[in-house]
Amino acid sequence: MSAPKRFFIDKIEYPDNCEIFLEGEEFTHAKTVLRLEEGAEIVLLDNSGKEFSAIVAKIEKKRLLAHIVGVNETSREALTEVYLLCGALKGDKTELVVQKATELGVHKIGVFNSKYCSAYMNENKLERLNKVAKEAAKQCLRQVAPKVEYFNKFDEALKSAQDYNNKLFACEFATSSDTDISVLNGSTAIVVGSEGGFCEEEFLLAKNGYGFDGITLGKRILRAETAAIATCSLVMFALGELK
Repeated sequence: MSAPKRFFIDKIEYPDNCEIFLEGEEFTHAKTVLRLEEGAEIVLLDNSGKEFSAIVAKIEKKRLLAHIVGVNETSREALTEVYLLCGALKGDKTELVVQKATELGVHKIGVFNSKYCSAYMNENKLERLNKVAKEAAKQCLRQVAPKVEYFNKFDEALKSAQDYNNKLFACEFATSSDTDISVLNGSTAIVVGSEGGFCEEEFLLAKNGYGFDGITLGKRILRAETAAIATCSLVMFALGELK
């Protein structure tokens, strides 16, 4: 028997309100793709960190009514916040990074423009990235889908990470790492560039202006999407989230 299907909605006020309507894209997916029927068990999520068990009570033309029967507060979320900042990538590679970062437990994702970035972002693409994050969160049984934001200015992306305990800047021309990833402790922000990498001015701005530590990822030059996923994996392991 397969696990109950999972759906995100805006807000759940349980136990004050036990009846919830599922509408929009989530309803369309439930009705036309999953073909849920009345009486089916589902899980509702509202990014609060809780998951709500519910039963499909009624299916209408444009929405379904679900009756909440319980709440599970056991969290699969990472105990330590990790924030990934990634340069916008060509094609669907940014979607791949968002998907895998979500699966690894990243708390927040920022996509930025930089000097050598040749991809572009618009509202539709950003909406798509947030949808990818939600779908990935459902698949890996997370209770929270990381929010994806876009920064058109590189310094604004760096500034958004100013409150993190550790700030790591993966740079292809750095000759050595300024810090040891294996002994990380506390909230961590990661910056990885686009296919074009970074210019020296951007690297110095991150280090001298915003307190980032430069890190290397070995002797080989990695593709941008590989570097982002690999760095997230290393950080999550060092923080004890993959043990």
